[in-house]
Amino acid sequence: MRSGMVAVVGRPNVGKSSLVNALVGQKVSIVTRKPQTTRHRIQGVVHRPDGQVVLVDTPGLHLKSGRALNRYLNDTAAASLGDGIELVLFVVEAGKWNEEDEAVLKRLERVRTPVGLVINKVDKVADKSRLLPEIQALAARRAYAFVLPASALKRDNLDALADQLMARMPEGPPLYGEGQVDAQDLSFTLAEIVREKLMERLRQELPYVLTVQIEKLQREEKITRVEAVIVVERENQKAIVIGEKGQALKAVGVAARREMERRLGQQVFLKLWARSEKNWTDDPQALKRFGYESP
Repeated sequence: MRSGMVAVVGRPNVGKSSLVNALVGQKVSIVTRKPQTTRHRIQGVVHRPDGQVVLVDTPGLHLKSGRALNRYLNDTAAASLGDGIELVLFVVEAGKWNEEDEAVLKRLERVRTPVGLVINKVDKVADKSRLLPEIQALAARRAYAFVLPASALKRDNLDALADQLMARMPEGPPLYGEGQVDAQDLSFTLAEIVREKLMERLRQELPYVLTVQIEKLQREEKITRVEAVIVVERENQKAIVIGEKGQALKAVGVAARREMERRLGQQVFLKLWARSEKNWTDDPQALKRFGYESP
């Protein structure tokens, strides 16, 4: 029996969360097309007959870190490279290497843990003849433990990736119980579901200045009752979240409730409301109150 932890790192929007979800076999990290969707360390558990791999999904490492929230995201991702990690999985997007990928690679120079490279989204490369030269060029950038092209969306090469991960885990008992696929508490998971639905619906800067807090969670035999507040920075943003005659908030609530019911296997009563708190994304004390505590 083998078991261990793998930190999944990379710049925003390369498909880290999609890759974690695909390897685990079900959704443990919310996923949207917007960068910086992941804000916390999310642990997803891969169960195999010969052992267990705990994947630590991290916020995307990015260059712009003006606000306190952005600094928190970078600090959280960087802290995941510390003790207790058996392997670092560096995820990049096929055909789209940029300066933020370069910055992540530079940061990994200081990491003594073995690093594997996954070139994700190969299904989006129209000219497949370009893949091999790109793989060879990226593989030459450092001494990787392994280099694999993959597609989380199409599930291409995921079995080979899981084999590579398991082979590098030390001998030891499972870290989590049989059937457990994540390590987050229910309140956190439900808040993330609401935030995902908001990010999918809202445009421009709004997804990046909102957070969701569960105010009440009550589980009964046949129903779970959830009350959550959506926090934004300004009153006009609050109006957008609510929408005309409350239609925007209602649509988010319906989508979130349906996913919660699928996740919990029972009826959910969900109540949402919104409030504004000026410049909370740049206020360390507010960040701490909302669960963004620097590692």
